[in-house]
Amino acid sequence: MIIDKNQKVKEEEKAVLVGLMQQGQTEEQINEYLDELAFLAETAGAHTIKRFYQRMEHPDGRTFVGSGKLQEIKEYVKAKKADLVIFDDELTGAQINNIQKEIETKVIDRSNLILDIFARRARTSQARVQVELAQYQYLLPRLKGLWTHLERQGGGIGSRGPGETEIETDRRLVKDKIAFLRGKLKEIDKQAFTQRKERGELIRVSLVGYTNVGKSTLMNLLSKSEVFSENKLFATLDTTTRKIVYENTPFLLSDTVGFIRKLPHHLVESFKSTLDEVREADILMHVVDISHPQHEEQIAVVNKTLQELKAFDKPTIMVFNKMDLYAAKTFDEWLGDDVKKQLEEELFHKWSNITEGNSIFISATERENIEALRTKILERVRSLYKIRYPYKAIQY
Repeated sequence: MIIDKNQKVKEEEKAVLVGLMQQGQTEEQINEYLDELAFLAETAGAHTIKRFYQRMEHPDGRTFVGSGKLQEIKEYVKAKKADLVIFDDELTGAQINNIQKEIETKVIDRSNLILDIFARRARTSQARVQVELAQYQYLLPRLKGLWTHLERQGGGIGSRGPGETEIETDRRLVKDKIAFLRGKLKEIDKQAFTQRKERGELIRVSLVGYTNVGKSTLMNLLSKSEVFSENKLFATLDTTTRKIVYENTPFLLSDTVGFIRKLPHHLVESFKSTLDEVREADILMHVVDISHPQHEEQIAVVNKTLQELKAFDKPTIMVFNKMDLYAAKTFDEWLGDDVKKQLEEELFHKWSNITEGNSIFISATERENIEALRTKILERVRSLYKIRYPYKAIQY
């Protein structure tokens, strides 16, 4: 059960998940992907009742999955009275339309689901404009396949050209809306840029990482502030920046939106202004959930997104969080302390080699190794002051 803002109790929607196992993927991987999709669905307010996946080299151009699998999904949806079917990949408008006609229930894809979560979690005017822009950009190429008549807000005599069809009118309306939102976002960006310039000559540190790795919890711990955090995906959409002083050395620490596998391209595009904090940062703290079985794949996803943002080559501290959960998941009770210590040291050594010594292992919730992290941050900040602002470094 979920409760809306008016305190009305609503039944959670019953969701069926559908994935595709392509060449080179394992059953374990597809289950991990569907686990993440189920977590996304839960964040959006839906309860997963069944998962389907099919081994296919390429998606079916008409219905994404094969006709036999689609029939199987249809029968289950009808029998269990499911409210919606969520596909773990991006669908075309025609595919959504064809699948909905066949199974006679609401169909959405992964991108649509993520956009819905962003829309629910947008709090500031900037975040709301960014999400709305991404939604219209997602809708535009799907108008022909999806076609539902958009509500007319403009119009009047002479507003519709001769022989123009309804879908052409709707396409024009969507393009006009996109242009309007882009203009609005430019104005907000100018204000944000001015605010960033006014911060003065301070070293900037940005927290980056996959969604739900504990960035906001760590932000609260390091800055002793109250930044919203919870065990759901995309708990933070808006960038939060705090001024911190360690041993008389000031710097700015920012928490940003988490990244995710198959993050819709339009969201990356529209949120680039929010992610300016990442692009303009002097140091990145890449937070990783070391307890997650796919943490190496998550690191790769974050690195790829940083490359898209042209922020990959910045000095980076790899912060491996949730060591308490890692130990609980990895070590059996009968293992001796000396064996556990040896296994942990092997893990530390592995990542120390990969990151050239720029890694640290912590637990933000248990406050484990936080002082060592503060020391590492302070060392990096002070060394950058000597390079960027040598006349100020003398003070620190």
